[in-house]
Amino acid sequence: MATRFNPVIVIPARMASTRLPGKPLIDIGGAPMIVHVWRRAREAALGPVYVACAEAGIAEAVVAAGGEAVMTRADHPTGSDRIHEALQSVDAGGAFDAVINIQGDLPTLDPGFPGRALAALAEPDVDIATLACPIADEAERDDANVVKAVVSAEPGSSGGRALYFTRARAPSGDGPLYHHIGLYAYRRRALERFVALPRSPLEKRERLEQLRALEAGMRIDVAFVDTIPLGVDTPADLARARAALAGGG
Repeated sequence: MATRFNPVIVIPARMASTRLPGKPLIDIGGAPMIVHVWRRAREAALGPVYVACAEAGIAEAVVAAGGEAVMTRADHPTGSDRIHEALQSVDAGGAFDAVINIQGDLPTLDPGFPGRALAALAEPDVDIATLACPIADEAERDDANVVKAVVSAEPGSSGGRALYFTRARAPSGDGPLYHHIGLYAYRRRALERFVALPRSPLEKRERLEQLRALEAGMRIDVAFVDTIPLGVDTPADLARARAALAGGG
């Protein structure tokens, strides 16, 4: 039987970015980028939204916009560790049984996407759910910056079980390749297990933390979506986000 959840959305954010220093507070159409992401998360209408941040400036921007922020340690190695600390702070009693992790650099995120991930988490055997989109741009197939999700799924299906994630072109043969979108829905107990695990060999090799879960035998399911949200990592990405959000946000 599918599970119904009491979910919370947590957005991890930190100022340290080598390509775009101070990225969460960069102005896009009159508002900091992190505020745009918080707004998209609110529009998902799934539950409370918190920004888990390492710097007071991020918290101040979120609070000024009407949101809620949670200060966390600055030295967390991953966003999953940061959201876990924030969750312990705001909900030590465990009322929220599902946690949606939205990256803080997705200002154009479709507000329907968090719900798609949560729906993929509903089957009892699923520990973590995430999203992927068929790759349409041929150049992305061999781009190591584009993470591919290798998914066991029949043609025309709405998703399937993740078997692997890689920066390489995979799988081989005819058929679609899938661009992984870094938005996750965790069962609360799965997040707690995940952050307690040591970094795994393939995680280190591919530099993809979700492989830690797969190597530990956790199940990740993937929901397919039809667009890739713009992640802002470079000045060119920022220009595209500003153009997309011109006149509002």
